[in-house]
Amino acid sequence: MPLPSHRRLTVSATLIAALAAGVVPATSAVAAPGAPVATPVTPATPAPSVPAPDMDGVVAALNSAMANGAPGAMARFTGPDGVRSRTVGVQDRVAGTPMDIHSRFRIGSVSKTFSTVVLLQLVQEGKLALDSPVNTYLPGLLPDDRITVRHLLTHRSGLADYTNAMFEHTVPGFEAVRNRVFSYQELVDLSLSEPRTTEPGVSYKYSNANFVVVGMLIEKATGRPVSEAYQSRIFKPLKLRKTSYVHPDTRIKGTHVRGYLHPDEAGGALVDSTEQTVSWAQSAGAVISSPADLNTFTTALMRGRLLSPAMMEAMTTVTPTDATNTRFYGLGLRRYDLSCGTRVYGHTGTVQGFYTYAFSTRDGRRSLSALANTSNHGAANTALGGTLEAAFCGKKPAASASARAAAPSTARDLTSLPAERDLPERH
Repeated sequence: MPLPSHRRLTVSATLIAALAAGVVPATSAVAAPGAPVATPVTPATPAPSVPAPDMDGVVAALNSAMANGAPGAMARFTGPDGVRSRTVGVQDRVAGTPMDIHSRFRIGSVSKTFSTVVLLQLVQEGKLALDSPVNTYLPGLLPDDRITVRHLLTHRSGLADYTNAMFEHTVPGFEAVRNRVFSYQELVDLSLSEPRTTEPGVSYKYSNANFVVVGMLIEKATGRPVSEAYQSRIFKPLKLRKTSYVHPDTRIKGTHVRGYLHPDEAGGALVDSTEQTVSWAQSAGAVISSPADLNTFTTALMRGRLLSPAMMEAMTTVTPTDATNTRFYGLGLRRYDLSCGTRVYGHTGTVQGFYTYAFSTRDGRRSLSALANTSNHGAANTALGGTLEAAFCGKKPAASASARAAAPSTARDLTSLPAERDLPERH
């Protein structure tokens, strides 16, 4: 049988002649001086087959987010067969503008993964060490020298999440900070004014305060604003032209989605929360992006374009975040184990008026970004999470009730579980 053309290019003339004569040289044979050496060709391992995305299921999840209070929703999937995107509803309730897959929006805590990448690049460069105390670099900032850089990135520092008190009453809390500009130190002080949640390193407890301190570490190590670190280290190299960090500007420039915040009172009018400084979050949640840029970012990250193999190994080493055996956290990175056995890495995002999911498989071959333009309505967030199951697991085969009941607890559909909360919510 003739060799494939790509192999013919790698095999020497001597080997070709031998093959034509029916003689296969031993791989240990020593070539004559000056003769080209034949390198044995190992057949490439075929890529494992993956289910086709269930785009009808994606649409059903988007429609469910709308049924649960979102004016609109959208999702963009990239895979071996190209890009597929779906939109439902509106991105502007007043103008009636349909949701546009090219629009920009606030990504909330997906920003934490961007911040982590920058910090781990600084670790690679020897400017920080993961297991060194934070106070080594920011002397006297924290009251406990045991809190390390790694503890921040894994949410195991014990620093209280100041947003719990800040947004105890959702709309009044938001309006109080909508146009306010905080310093990092003010946010850290708000956290330190509350009891710590755990001893350093003992257990996972999500806190936005951790990534405020991450922003401080980035600025201390680089001597420049965190916005410049994002731009030079991630946005520009990956050509993320619709991704920006504009703190404390309140605007989202260009075509964008408007966000709508549910009040705590059932049936209350939605609040347009689009314009705000997001100064209460900064490096914990103030990045603006688009579905395509988020796909590009998570794909590039998983394919090793932003970090060394050692840093990727550290980033994707995870521990459970709850008792479901489906949700885990590494360094600024969530891992979800889907019902079909597929594992996806990325982050969720909540900022007033926006829910976001941005995830990719570990090989970077498939990625999904999804948005619903509402918040403080957890059912919409849970529904949006259904896009992950549909996109990465494909159409679910019909199964009997007994078979479903016998399914292992580690193979649970995320839509059967409440969405993880990046901010306090009342609905």
